[in-house]
Amino acid sequence: MNTVELAYEELGKDNPVPLIILHGFFASSRNWRKIAERLSSTYHVYVLDMRNHGLSPHHAIMDYPSMTADVLRFMDVHKLVTAHILGHSMGGKIAMWLALNHPERMKKLLVVDIAPKSYTHNFDKTIRALIDLPLVSIQHRKQAEQMLAKDIPEPSYRQFLLQNLVLKAGSYHWRIDLAIFLRMAPNIVAFPEIQDLSPYSDQTLFVAGANSSYLAQKDTLHLFPNALFETIADAGHWLHVQQPEIFTEVVENFLQRG
Repeated sequence: MNTVELAYEELGKDNPVPLIILHGFFASSRNWRKIAERLSSTYHVYVLDMRNHGLSPHHAIMDYPSMTADVLRFMDVHKLVTAHILGHSMGGKIAMWLALNHPERMKKLLVVDIAPKSYTHNFDKTIRALIDLPLVSIQHRKQAEQMLAKDIPEPSYRQFLLQNLVLKAGSYHWRIDLAIFLRMAPNIVAFPEIQDLSPYSDQTLFVAGANSSYLAQKDTLHLFPNALFETIADAGHWLHVQQPEIFTEVVENFLQRG
């Protein structure tokens, strides 16, 4: 399996216990910087850019086995025999696939607002709206946001997606390869076939936003029978952005448990 060398941010270098953070689809390490800064007072935090995201290389294949292989390569290069792994959404599925296939590399597993299952929604409308954006005629980011409003009505989601729009030599370009995203999006909403994998019985925490419907215990316990569950009030799928103080406290409390 071909792997890529992942870009990353590193904080808390003097701390002995490693914590790896894996972001969601369309996101990057920068979306987790504030949380990472809080956690870096106790942990040696690595926030990765997954393949095709942020500053990491692009690759035509984007699925959970390949992205998990990228994380294992990162751990090997940085001589991390084990680490705490925290993953949100797509990153949570990567973290779960790593735990199920390589439990010996895990300390504690934290999964944020996602379950080990295939979902029925798709990203086609969102990605096609981004592809159809007339970049050559855009003068400023606000103009791009206004053009996307019809197809992507939620302002915060539009702003999140537009973090991938970068200005180079006086014109706008996508940092991400939208053609790859369009082809690979079905892999992102899915979860690989578990076949004969054994359940992961070590310490696991699932954290859900009370206003989100992505995570249900019934979808997780067959693979993570000893998991704990926390729900954060007044938060949806982006709970680490909407309730950062409470989210960080939940993470720290779990990591510090015996």
